[in-house]
Amino acid sequence: MDAITQDSIASTVAGAIMEDLGDGDITAQLIPENATAEAELICRDHAVIAGQPWAAAVFSAIDPGVVLDWKIPEGHRAKPDTVILICRGNARSILTAERTAMNFLQTLSATATATADLTQEIQHTKAALLDTRKTLPGLRLAQKYAVKLAGGENHRIGLFDAFLIKENHIVAAGGIGAAIAAARALSPAQRVEVEVETLGELAEAIKSQPDWIMLDNFSLADLKTAVQQAPATIKLEASGGIETTHDLIAIAETGVDYISMGALTKHCRAIDLSLRIKKIGG
Repeated sequence: MDAITQDSIASTVAGAIMEDLGDGDITAQLIPENATAEAELICRDHAVIAGQPWAAAVFSAIDPGVVLDWKIPEGHRAKPDTVILICRGNARSILTAERTAMNFLQTLSATATATADLTQEIQHTKAALLDTRKTLPGLRLAQKYAVKLAGGENHRIGLFDAFLIKENHIVAAGGIGAAIAAARALSPAQRVEVEVETLGELAEAIKSQPDWIMLDNFSLADLKTAVQQAPATIKLEASGGIETTHDLIAIAETGVDYISMGALTKHCRAIDLSLRIKKIGG
């Protein structure tokens, strides 16, 4: 993602460190100041590892002298009880950075794992899996990075980079056609997508030629009809009604171009990670 920069990572990490560290890690002060340590970070689950740039930025911000030796590359799968990282350096620094670094890794790996697993289920179709704006506050770019890393695609980053005309916009703007026309006039270069809830609204939207049409909670039969009716120049996105993997596969097999799932970023279960010190020196 172009939006991910070292500055954006550093900014996100700085906020996370501040809320955890506060005025200082009082428990770490129980350890001799010059003690060194070697610690292993163990993944307890099947997971696609994601978030290493954020974890590395945490350790670097706490202590640039801590050396990280990643054993599982970013975006690769880890089996349960796999050592994914060895940390070497000041013992206090490693333990101070531990939880914040793991928070990024467990969350972004969860997003990546869910995306990779579901993308694999629909790889026999042309449908691509999309994320949404239903992300954890402060982690929008990070979670969208994890989705992309794992084979999904990003929908829009925020409210600024594409039009998504939903039911309330349609009512307030005076109808589907009026809303699309206003969007084209306001910013001709931006992608225009409109949400429809019925085949009648679909027909109305097609007349106004948006770039994308979101088919909200359409039945499988109506999705198939929509695919038949829409010209190839308009991309179709299915949204809603996905409760199981079976639902996802069935929707993908209707022939839609995209399937958006808020669950990729808001329902993910954190990956179980554990840091264990193996050697103490100093």
